[in-house]
Amino acid sequence: MIYDIVSNWISAIKHLNRYKLYNLVVGLDVEWRPSCDSVRNPAATVQICIGNRCLIYQIIHSTNRFPQSLIDFLSNDDFTFVGVDVQSDFNALKTDYELTCNPRAVDLRMLAASALDRPDLHQAVLKTLASLVLGNEMNKSTTVRTSNWDAHCLTDEQVNYAAIDAFVSYKIGEVLKACYWSL
Repeated sequence: MIYDIVSNWISAIKHLNRYKLYNLVVGLDVEWRPSCDSVRNPAATVQICIGNRCLIYQIIHSTNRFPQSLIDFLSNDDFTFVGVDVQSDFNALKTDYELTCNPRAVDLRMLAASALDRPDLHQAVLKTLASLVLGNEMNKSTTVRTSNWDAHCLTDEQVNYAAIDAFVSYKIGEVLKACYWSL
């Protein structure tokens, strides 16, 4: 059933964006349960956003079987995946789940630093980029950010947090693409 939901979401996205699939900007983020020691817990959720449509996939509950449509989507080099340190998110998926995706991944920090001629943005967080690029303030609750992302049922606050992170990444990517970036 979950595979159908993922496949249907991807099909709908491809249909809605059929005239601009090449160079499609995709907001991406990954969440995991914070660890008390230096060992990072496995990725728990993958959040993907295009336009106002977000998918939150609880990858930690997939029992190492993934919808082929999701693997194909994440591997599509016609898409540009954007996020803060987005390559690390793809690396986590490879390390944790042996998902080998070779997408075009653009770190929004590097893009914003270059586009805005602000080298200090190389270390910026999403909240800072949202304020500078979109002119919007993000309320990023530490309680939600550090909550149990591998729970079987995410809270409404977690779903909202996850969707907003992916959506804001998408919006920043779209704005910077339109203003400064040619692929």
